[in-house]
Amino acid sequence: MVSMKYKVTWKTIIIPALGLLAFFIYLYLFRVDIPTIIAIAQRTDPYIYFSAIVLLMLETFFFALSWRFLLNFLSVKLSIMKSFLYVWYGVFMDIIVPAESISGEISRVYLVTREQNGTGGKVVASLVTHRLMGMSINIASLIAGICLLLIAGPVSEIVLNLTLFLAAVTAVFLALLILLCVKEKWTLNIIDAVLRFLKYVGPRRWNLTKIREDAVRAARMFYDSMKEFGRAPKTLFTSVLFYVISWLFSVTVSYIVFLSIKFPVQWGVILITCSIVTAVKAIPVGVPFEVGLPEITMTTLYTLLSPDMTLDIAATATILNRILTLWLRFFVGFAAQQWLEIKAITTTVPPKTEKT
Repeated sequence: MVSMKYKVTWKTIIIPALGLLAFFIYLYLFRVDIPTIIAIAQRTDPYIYFSAIVLLMLETFFFALSWRFLLNFLSVKLSIMKSFLYVWYGVFMDIIVPAESISGEISRVYLVTREQNGTGGKVVASLVTHRLMGMSINIASLIAGICLLLIAGPVSEIVLNLTLFLAAVTAVFLALLILLCVKEKWTLNIIDAVLRFLKYVGPRRWNLTKIREDAVRAARMFYDSMKEFGRAPKTLFTSVLFYVISWLFSVTVSYIVFLSIKFPVQWGVILITCSIVTAVKAIPVGVPFEVGLPEITMTTLYTLLSPDMTLDIAATATILNRILTLWLRFFVGFAAQQWLEIKAITTTVPPKTEKT
């Protein structure tokens, strides 16, 4: 069995290091006082902050439940614990692989098909449907956030334009993805085009005929699964409900971080900031947007959206937030990845026979 175990290389270290360096340069250029950040962080209420950790775990749990419900509907049986671990595995891959928007999903396809061979098309259908839900929720979150801020008072023109732009871009990607999900012939043409290209550049030992048969079989399984989803509104509603609960826990984590440092913040600020970061990360362009850029984006948005918030408070809240949403997730995801890979190796090793 081929392992997907990730090896640490210099690229694994250099990308986060450059991101952190960019964030600290940002703090320096805007004259953010590091001792003040430390002083604010020291006043953090540990009990409130710990509750954010609990919500983070619940967020991932309900996210996994939402995805598992789609899989089970397609007769791909996965236990709650395995779906939970698989999602954490995907979170880890999302963090360390630059193509953040799709690497976690690819890893989940690998994990399920490694256990249940021949289900690739169904797994992809569940993940695409899940992504459609996430994109729709994020568009709604962007619009809801900007509406709350407009009701409360004037909004920065930069933030307003950025929010509307990202909502429009996400909607375009959503429409294209939906269109691709109903145009089976398009996918088959893409498969043929890729295989024609591989015929000229790939090694001759590749059995392109078999590759095409497998790809077409998976594509048909995918489209059959999507048609099944289209005839099951109750299934989609239940999955969306779990996804919305997960999303509520996600945005509440950021809100509770501000509560832990005793600084009141509007829900509109939280919704806009979380949604903008999520929207940029969800665009599948392979941009490393996990360390550095999110911190700069969050700190800037907090100060733009809250005139009474200083850069020191915004930076402190951002750092405390990223300790949970990045570094805690990294270590939990790493533990899940190691556990699953070790278990896969030990369960596939044939038992030794005694010599007589």
